[in-house]
Amino acid sequence: MLQTPATPLRFERLLLTGAAGGLGRELRPRLKAYCNSLRLSDINTLQPEQASSGEEIVPCALQDAQAVMKLLEGVSAVVHLGGVSTEQPWEPILAGNIMGVVNLYEAARKHGVGRIVFASSNHVMGFYRQDQVVDAKSPPRPDGFYGLSKAFGEDVAQLYWDRWGIETVSIRIGSSFPEPRDRRMLATWLSYDDLERLVLAALTAPVVGHSIIYGTSDNQASWYDNTHARHIGFRPQDTSDIFRAAVEARQPVIDKHDPAVIYQGGGFVKAAPHG
Repeated sequence: MLQTPATPLRFERLLLTGAAGGLGRELRPRLKAYCNSLRLSDINTLQPEQASSGEEIVPCALQDAQAVMKLLEGVSAVVHLGGVSTEQPWEPILAGNIMGVVNLYEAARKHGVGRIVFASSNHVMGFYRQDQVVDAKSPPRPDGFYGLSKAFGEDVAQLYWDRWGIETVSIRIGSSFPEPRDRRMLATWLSYDDLERLVLAALTAPVVGHSIIYGTSDNQASWYDNTHARHIGFRPQDTSDIFRAAVEARQPVIDKHDPAVIYQGGGFVKAAPHG
């Protein structure tokens, strides 16, 4: 196994993939504080002339191995949000989330990138029930092709740590929005500020190997046990509880026979992957 270099608190160049997506747009201004140069990438939706001070924009399709290889030149660490983020037919998931994650790790290996923050998903565990608590050692139970692709990404991260010493924190992101949208999200909600805290902790924790952590705020209701990820040093400071009364007023009744209520994956357990 290769020896990984010391982890800095400020990076020369960070790469943020999926920079035009919802969470990418939120992290874009926040990550600038932690690097001298922020390289932003997405597929077609960002143009180089849109870069502001301290930014570089490099459009890239993750399934294009040569483009990904060029994308990672000179990069110190990666925050990988890129790829498909919803349940879709297999072909786009194969391209963005399967081929794309292999291309990313191969490029990281060849360019000597030592740390990746991988945006995994709670949907890796979507077919656990909402009356169960899971941790990083619970076997995956994906709720669709999307969740399956994120479980594959975690396995890729494990391989590249075991064989080549590339460290990864796989964040099983819950529901990161300005506020919870329904009663399920009272358990899965992750504030934007806590998202920033988690990504920063994942980038700068001294030693992570390949670690899995559930990305949620300090919610009273939770299905996730992060005991095995305490070494990362993430301490959420926000909570969904301040929204509870409003959420329950909007959704006073739930159907306990609905699979979206029974299982942690919510509506993803009913999504038609071939639709």
